[in-house]
Amino acid sequence: MESETRYIEGWPFQPNRFFFSYSVIPAESHPPSKMKASLMLLLAPLVSAAPTVEHRQASQSIDALFKAKGKEFYGTATDQGRLQAGRNAAIIEANFGQVTPENSMKWESLNPRQGQYNWGQADYLVNWATERNKTIRGHTFVWHSQLAGWVNQINNRDQLTRVIQEHIRTVGGRYKGKIYHWDVINEMFNEDGSLRNSVFSRVLGESFVKIAFDAARETDPSAKLYINDYNLDQPNYAKVTRGMVANVNKWLSQGIPIDGIGTQGHLQSGQGNGLAQTIKVLAATSVKEVAVTELDIQNNNSNDYVAVTRGCLEEPKCRSITVWGVRDQDSWRPQGNPLLFDSNYNAKANYNAIVQFLSQ
Repeated sequence: MESETRYIEGWPFQPNRFFFSYSVIPAESHPPSKMKASLMLLLAPLVSAAPTVEHRQASQSIDALFKAKGKEFYGTATDQGRLQAGRNAAIIEANFGQVTPENSMKWESLNPRQGQYNWGQADYLVNWATERNKTIRGHTFVWHSQLAGWVNQINNRDQLTRVIQEHIRTVGGRYKGKIYHWDVINEMFNEDGSLRNSVFSRVLGESFVKIAFDAARETDPSAKLYINDYNLDQPNYAKVTRGMVANVNKWLSQGIPIDGIGTQGHLQSGQGNGLAQTIKVLAATSVKEVAVTELDIQNNNSNDYVAVTRGCLEEPKCRSITVWGVRDQDSWRPQGNPLLFDSNYNAKANYNAIVQFLSQ
């Protein structure tokens, strides 16, 4: 197969983005021996008696267990290329209740040139999810990274305002009624809580927040509108307190229609409890809800996954958790084996620990 270029989300301790290329090599298929064939015939009744376990490579669905506790979903990130490769689609269908487009709805993917939209991959994801009754999180309308080059060249306030509004109306309008949440603005804060330098803040100041959220609410009144960021993992961190909490409360008092705060959750080992505590800090704002939107945890730390799950479960405003991918080798930082399934699509100890916790 040809190499597929993969764009990644923001590294939580370094704002620059890196680009990786990799090739997915299908496993070789070996014809069974006569002995294997005979054994398979003998075991066929046993195999057919429990096909769902083999289908999902996990004993229970964390999504079903999470919903049984009153939450909206346990979801994952994916896109057309993933859904058409290996067992990704089967795993997602059986174990997760929601999908976030990993790249296909970002500005440079959808609208690389002014007036030109590439709908193929985003449409595929939306259709796949809709047909299977999976919730969809739209990601993302306004983000400084993976932004179409022509947008970065705009220096006029009125022009940039129109471009933001038109983009949101076009994309949000196409998927109106199908997208449950939208990450309206992604990663707008520096680590000290100030506004990140971007074409949006340079030309419009913080007024781009109102422009974007107003356009999103007008376009799809039923969608839940989120502001999303990374490194919201420690309750006393400036990006949390001076950045997200202070500004969201201010913007809500001004009537800007922000429904929720998303904390991405790209964690290192040992940070699970910190994120659980931060969920409560974010929920203490005037927003209606919060969510963990892009969870991955380095070094196979089951305790951290349970801590985050418990943190969301114990906070009424925390409605959902989304992990950023299905299996380790497809993660944007695969070196730490940060996800819930291994390279062979087997549920890992991380996944089973969540199941055990939610089954209590």
